[in-house]
Amino acid sequence: MKRNRIAPFLVLLFPAMLAAQEKNTESPSSDWTKRVHPIPEVTVVGRRPIKEIGVQQTKFDSVALKENIALSMADVLTFNSSIFVKSYGRATLSTVAFRGTSPSHTQVTWNGMRINNPMLGMTDFSMIPAYFIDDASLLHGTSSIGETGGGLGGAVKLATAPAEAHGFGLQYIQGIGSFKTFDEFLRLTYGNARWQLSTRAVYSSSPNDYKYRNRDKKENVYDEDMNIVGQYYPTERNRSGAYKDLHLLQEVYYNTGRGDRFGLNAWYIHSNRELPMLSTDYASDLSFENRQREQTFRGVASWDHLRSNWKAAAKAGYIHTWMAYDYKRDVGNGTMASMTRSRSRIDTFYGQAEGEYSIGSRWLFTATLSAHQHLVRSEDKNIIKQDGNRAIVGYDKGRIELSGSLSAKWRPVDRFGLSLVLREEMYGTEWAPLIPAFFMDGVLSERGNIVAKASVSRNFRFPTLNDLYFLPGGNPDLRKEKGWTYDAGISFAVGQAGKYKLHGTASWFDSHVDDWIIWLPTTKGFFSPRNLKKVHAYGVELQADLDMALSAAWRLALNGTYSWTPSINEGEPMTPADRSAGRQLPYVPEHSASLTGRLSWRTWSLLYKWCWYSRRHTMSSNDLTLTGSLPPYFMNNLTLEKGFSFSWADLSLKGAINNLFDEEYLSVLARPMPGINFEIFIGITPKWGKKKP
Repeated sequence: MKRNRIAPFLVLLFPAMLAAQEKNTESPSSDWTKRVHPIPEVTVVGRRPIKEIGVQQTKFDSVALKENIALSMADVLTFNSSIFVKSYGRATLSTVAFRGTSPSHTQVTWNGMRINNPMLGMTDFSMIPAYFIDDASLLHGTSSIGETGGGLGGAVKLATAPAEAHGFGLQYIQGIGSFKTFDEFLRLTYGNARWQLSTRAVYSSSPNDYKYRNRDKKENVYDEDMNIVGQYYPTERNRSGAYKDLHLLQEVYYNTGRGDRFGLNAWYIHSNRELPMLSTDYASDLSFENRQREQTFRGVASWDHLRSNWKAAAKAGYIHTWMAYDYKRDVGNGTMASMTRSRSRIDTFYGQAEGEYSIGSRWLFTATLSAHQHLVRSEDKNIIKQDGNRAIVGYDKGRIELSGSLSAKWRPVDRFGLSLVLREEMYGTEWAPLIPAFFMDGVLSERGNIVAKASVSRNFRFPTLNDLYFLPGGNPDLRKEKGWTYDAGISFAVGQAGKYKLHGTASWFDSHVDDWIIWLPTTKGFFSPRNLKKVHAYGVELQADLDMALSAAWRLALNGTYSWTPSINEGEPMTPADRSAGRQLPYVPEHSASLTGRLSWRTWSLLYKWCWYSRRHTMSSNDLTLTGSLPPYFMNNLTLEKGFSFSWADLSLKGAINNLFDEEYLSVLARPMPGINFEIFIGITPKWGKKKP
């Protein structure tokens, strides 16, 4: 009802705002709609920054991160990179497959602190609002060694930054979408020469009851004599998929003005989500309750000390996560019986110290030492009565994780650089062998800033706590995964000041991983992790960006990515019936691509987003049965935005169409995704203390 009431209001408001803006723009000083944003000059320097020698990195533009408040980092990665985002549905678990690896092979850091769940080893990107991230980048394969160990596929770096506010500031955005979806964002800032303070809040809620055609069921059509004369796929609603998510982020930065900066970042999450029913479920959503709740706090305090040729820094952090999963069923007469009552508590204490020292412009030395202490208690509180005794299924474990690295970067001449990183890690009481990584790059042509780069590294990943101790199924005899990764690539950057800039990369990677951990069914009826002998993941990654000024008022920006990522199980068959050897790993698409295009004219902006994933197998045997694979799919989104400037505030009005061509698709088996849907956003940024003209 609220959406129906506000739509006519928006129709009437838009012409009024446009007319008011035309009136305001009569004064040259307030002609905001005719401002030209020139493309910064492109300088061809013939060498990469010394800290990035040989590094394969993808940096996300701030425009992509702040596109709209409804986006999570899962959405940003889907349309702005070629890695596969595996989603269990709208506002549900979303993980990534980086270079043909599993979600637990991708390390994720936030302001330097690793935020992978120590129980599962993965990160849910649907729980990271893109509006809370100011700086995001991907470190591909070997390049992740400089940040952290264990990233057999790579690493995702997320960070916040000072608001650079002058005085008080406020921004508020209201979003309204299909399926009675409401998104709200508020940011308060204050800043001066020494202090920068920021408070951000995001709240999202929706019944999430979108319609879809259920191709896992068939309904019969009968004639008058009850003979079956036809069949059709029924249209159903997404049942039991409602959610309410609240995120709060408080930031405080203090700059002494003498080379020291102190920071404090505190992020609180409160989530209450129902888990949608499978498309194969015939039960009524009133006969059960399937709910997941989470409360998480993440905090990082930092100190940075800068001098002309050296830097020292220290960080301390804490993560507390409480997670609850409840599954209840109606056993008759409306009585709901608890089948599962899972509770998990995770406490992580984090500390890190690092230093940098440079000798002129030729040498850079770095050293880091970090520690993560995990305390995990996981249990199913559903009481199991056995011979009059009570038992609780779960585990209560702690593990210390230490990681240290030393690196030396040398640029003997302007066009050539070498880098060596040595990392050592300990999980619990077990030390990993020394982890070396070697990088090099060289300028092939200064004319197009063509740079060739290569790297090689060893890497290890230890089993997660669930891998070792989960009941039933944990395997304490698991070995750590180990492998070698080789990278080679080329990049270029050309441009003309005020007209265009074009840059791109092409890279090849080859990764060999032994003792790959995978959960497999057992004869006892549950799953248990085992070490596969070997997995060979290799492929090609391409990326290109174009930013062009078509005229004084028109601007075009394009970004495209493509990856080819075979990920093959090269281990020996475990049983005579095992047909997984020599096959692509499940849920790893061999091909993926994305494209975004933004056309801007004055304060109008049109954004088009497209992504494509090839067929994903759901079985290790790669059988092309009805449930053995998921067909490829394309996704298209379209957004139109208009900005308004008044003497008292800047306003924005945005409309978005998601799944433009109403594609029927699944990312995970039996988890249907929504068809075409719509969103409207209204934003306001007051101009504090500014006088009216």
